[in-house]
This record gives sequence, C-alpha cells and structure tokens, in this order.
Amino acid sequence: MSDSVIIIPTYNEIENIEKMTRKVMSLDKDYHVLYVDDSSPDGTADAIRLLQEEFSGKIHLEVRKGKLGLGTAYIHGFKWAIEKKYDFIFEMDCDFSHDPDDLIRLYDACVDGADVSIGSRYCKGGKVSNWPLKRVLMSYFASVYVRMILWVGIKDTTAGFKCYRRKVLEKINLDGITFKGYAFQICMKYAAKKHGYKITEVPITFIDREFGQSKMNTGIFKEAFFGVWKMRKMDL
Repeated sequence: MSDSVIIIPTYNEIENIEKMTRKVMSLDKDYHVLYVDDSSPDGTADAIRLLQEEFSGKIHLEVRKGKLGLGTAYIHGFKWAIEKKYDFIFEMDCDFSHDPDDLIRLYDACVDGADVSIGSRYCKGGKVSNWPLKRVLMSYFASVYVRMILWVGIKDTTAGFKCYRRKVLEKINLDGITFKGYAFQICMKYAAKKHGYKITEVPITFIDREFGQSKMNTGIFKEAFFGVWKMRKMDL
C-alpha cells in the first residue's frame, strides 16, 4: 500500500479527470488518489468509476449529495485518509493549476522534517502564470492581509496545494472548521501553526485552469475576508 494519498475535490471536472488520473498514475512514486465528488451533473463520478477498474486499489471515490463546498470536501477526505492510515495526505486541485510533478517535492519536504509543506506562489522562486494582473494583486495582498491579522508567517496563506503528515490532521479539530473556500485553506494553516507544527513553503508555478469553470465567487472572498477575525477565537 502507498504511504500517500492525494485528495482531489471535484465538481464538473469531466474535461480534466482522466488526464489528471493518468498523469498521477504515471509518476515515479506510488500515489493513491481519493476523489470527493459533489454529485457532478456532468458525469465526473462515472468517469472516475471507469478509471477505478483500470487502476484497481489506487483510485478511490466518495460521492456526496449536492454541492457542499471545497472545505467540507477536504474535511470528508481527511477523515477518510486518517481512517485508512495514510502517512502523507495531500490537497490538490483537479484543473492542473497545481502541477502533479511537484507532488514529490512536497512529499520530500515532509520527509525531510516539515509537518506541512505548501506549494507556494509567493515564496522565493514561486510564480503565477497566465493570471490577469488584477487577480495576482488581489491574491498577493490577501495573503498580506491574513499575515497582518493572524501572524502566521506564511507567504502564501490561501494556497491549496499541500502535504500534511497524518499526525497534523489527527490533532486539528476538523469538526470545528466550517469554512468552505479560501478561508478553509487559511484556517488549516493557522491551526497547524497554533499547534506548533513546522510548515515549509515549496516554490511552485501556479497555472490557471485551461478547461472547466473556476469555482471562485464573491461569497468565497467575503468568507475569507471576515473569517480571519473569527479564526482567532476558534477552538482549532
């Protein structure tokens, strides 16, 4: 059995699902993948079931009833991965904005001593490709804002490409985290920091999706903007 599982939430990712699966399965390291699908109407779950037949025991699927949000999908996946006793538990998007080739660098960072490794756009060497300047600035200054409020000392506070050691997720009060979007990503890093875990940022190049639609909306942004104040009082 692999020591690593990659949790990938999906909603209408039919254009990316096969390419992503085959790419991860082609890597030199043996990774398992858990897809958490929110009943995608485009047939994403059915495509995953076909891939399960080809990659038996390596591709897993959890289907939830309705579109319940990114944060709750990851919480669902974390609990599943903890129960299955994976040592290294990853977060990654399905749209290739996170390069699967960087998975081994996140893994190596944790093997070398980090408790959480972050694929970072804003640490030295990190980059963002083909994003409009307005969105780059909004994302960058959002991280500056979070650092000012929470004092986490992390350059890319909203990053969603990460590797955790299992002990980190076992320690964090997952049921106490109810955020769904960027606020969820911020809160997980803040919780790990509060518990004294070592966090390492690994420079990556973030590439905007080519296929499918972005899940970003105004509600997600507002949740993060106001949510950082709530985090300081939460039982994490």
